[in-house]
Amino acid sequence: MASPRSLYLVSRPLYTEDSLAEKHEKVCRDRKTLSQHVLQYFKWDTKRAKKAGLSLLPIIGWMRIYQIKSWLLGDIVSGVSTGLVAVMQGLAFAMLASLPPEYGLYTAFFPMITYFFLGTSRHISVGAFPVLSLMVSAVVTTMVPEKGDAVDIPGFDGKDKEQKRVLVASSMTFLVGMYQLGMGLLQVGFVVRYLSDTLVSGFTTAAAVHILVSQLKFILGLEVTSFNGVLAIIYTLEEIFVKIGDTNLCDLVTSLLIIGMVFVYKEVNDTYKDKLPVPIPIEVIMTVIACGVSYGLDFEKRYQITVVGEMKRGYEAPIAPDIDVMKASAMEAFPVAIVGFAVAYSVAKVYSVKHDYTIDGNQELIAFGVSNMFGASFKSFAASTALSRTAIQESSGGKTQVAGLVAAMMAMLVTLALGFLLAPLPKSVLGALVVVNLKGMLMQFSILPSLWRKDKLDLVVWVVTCLASILLGLDLGLGVGLGVELLTVVFRTQFPRCSVLANLTGTDLYRDRKDYMCITAQKGVVIFKIPSPIFFANVDFFREKLNDAVGFNPLKVLRKRNKAERKMKDASIWVGSFNFQFCWKRKRNLASRHEGDVVATWPDMHADEPEQPMQIDWKGNLPSNVSVPRVDLHSLILDFSAVTFLDIAGITGLKMVVKEFIRLRVDVYIVSCDECILEKLHRCAFFDDDVSRSIFYPSLHDATLSVLESQKGAHPPGSVVRNEQLDLLSRSTIYPCNGLRIYVELHFHLYFSLYI
Repeated sequence: MASPRSLYLVSRPLYTEDSLAEKHEKVCRDRKTLSQHVLQYFKWDTKRAKKAGLSLLPIIGWMRIYQIKSWLLGDIVSGVSTGLVAVMQGLAFAMLASLPPEYGLYTAFFPMITYFFLGTSRHISVGAFPVLSLMVSAVVTTMVPEKGDAVDIPGFDGKDKEQKRVLVASSMTFLVGMYQLGMGLLQVGFVVRYLSDTLVSGFTTAAAVHILVSQLKFILGLEVTSFNGVLAIIYTLEEIFVKIGDTNLCDLVTSLLIIGMVFVYKEVNDTYKDKLPVPIPIEVIMTVIACGVSYGLDFEKRYQITVVGEMKRGYEAPIAPDIDVMKASAMEAFPVAIVGFAVAYSVAKVYSVKHDYTIDGNQELIAFGVSNMFGASFKSFAASTALSRTAIQESSGGKTQVAGLVAAMMAMLVTLALGFLLAPLPKSVLGALVVVNLKGMLMQFSILPSLWRKDKLDLVVWVVTCLASILLGLDLGLGVGLGVELLTVVFRTQFPRCSVLANLTGTDLYRDRKDYMCITAQKGVVIFKIPSPIFFANVDFFREKLNDAVGFNPLKVLRKRNKAERKMKDASIWVGSFNFQFCWKRKRNLASRHEGDVVATWPDMHADEPEQPMQIDWKGNLPSNVSVPRVDLHSLILDFSAVTFLDIAGITGLKMVVKEFIRLRVDVYIVSCDECILEKLHRCAFFDDDVSRSIFYPSLHDATLSVLESQKGAHPPGSVVRNEQLDLLSRSTIYPCNGLRIYVELHFHLYFSLYI
């Protein structure tokens, strides 16, 4: 049974914007000038200094509320679990970046140390991210290819291939950190908003395809040339298929076993995750088993598989970035900075909403900028976050970044003491772990049917971004996707869905008349709504849609009327300097005279009066040789409730539209106009003798009631000349008078009312 609806009744006067302002006094607000804003920005006091300190060091905020008894144990358990996964992913993603595996451990340690103090998110796990690793690899392999000579850079002198690649990766990462730090200091964290979820989804899906293809050489045990640039993925697949006959079966079988077992476990784990107190690190377990089997059966010598080999023990001395490398990678580093921040911010935002705390986008930029610069000094590569690690850190009981600090300590432990145990690990195992962790990104293909049903423009953004990133490369693909996304915004604003509204019977509500059955539409009234700003790009579209809504082009009608008036004036007869004027009068008390008789009167030749403009009833029957479109519209209401701004071109176009309808004797009303737009109209001299503020109304219902009231008195008593009689005067007539040919000029004084 439906619950009874509440009713409300409101009794108030009918308002225009002017009468509303007279009745209800506004608050006078003092708006600050630009100089005042600048002075306030640079004005410092104790309170602002304290706030800035807390903003730059968010650790102070959450450490003050840290609950040792409730949170510490969960953070430690979570840190150990996350750290084990971070170690395995660091090794695998370092290979993805075309670097030795141990540098992935550096990326799991150094960036996390600085983020612990500067980051605002309490749950993300900072470290290697496969998409960034792949983007770094593109630069590394371009400057230091597998085969052939490296680019000519002075900093490469005396270094082997591995050292050159490490220098390229660290220098580029330092530049990535500089970009992020600069954007954070300039408070431009809002740039990430231009990367929609749809664009990021298509981009990361394409990156997953690139990662999958790049790991095939490890899974199959093949030596494949690294390609970069446009169609690099096609060339890579071509070479893989050419060499597929040389596949190492041991690598292939090992990889398939790892992928199958980890995939099955993850599916089971997702099903029963609520019953498990802590997620089991299956990647670590499989890595330990693979190391043991490889060492026991001597895979490297018996089956000629490639293993991780001996890793460097401990940390190397910090290095300075190479300026020449930074110059050469400046273009490629910027999308890495944007993508790394966008992914980390998106993940951080999800968990901040879930756990009810706020994150600061600008501070996140500063935190990741400093983290990447600090890590690059110790030869790590670009860091962000990975959704799988963050999910483990949060689901295993992590409350703060203490868990992240513990995870970093796990990576340090492996680097300092346990790295030798990973020497017999086959690289195909790391490749398999990378592939199996792509499941989440590759499954994003499943959202395509949903996008098709919900928003086809978003589907276009997703598909174009994904295809462009796959075929053109991740850097160019991101640019193409961003361009297409901005074009969709332009398309939505330049071609909005305009509508003609009507009153829902018995209410003061107005909706699209195509969507409802019980509506009330007043004859001769059109209510037009444009749900978009009116600016230079869509002002012509606004005029076209408005013309479609009213059923005619006002400018063309005006031209035809002017032409008809000139034709009527040309029907004239002159008698020297004498001027005969024919008038028609229809009076009730003159029964003896036939209605419509022509009466000639001799005007006062000494009267010096200006010629009155012709007034013609264009809705009546016009002469046979005059053709003018009939306009039954008497009132036009423009609903501006969804118009957020007008630029100069929009204001000029709107004024032309209003004047054209006024010249057609159509009353124009503009309703629900924002106060800021009204102020701008005043500044831009929108109002004049023809267009006044009285046409603005606060609501649609006010304007509609005003139209109804004005139409009640639309035909006051007065004189009129019937248009049927104009046919007599549409021809030049010659009358004989005293032997002269008398030319009589016909002046028409027509009125729109009849004697009743």
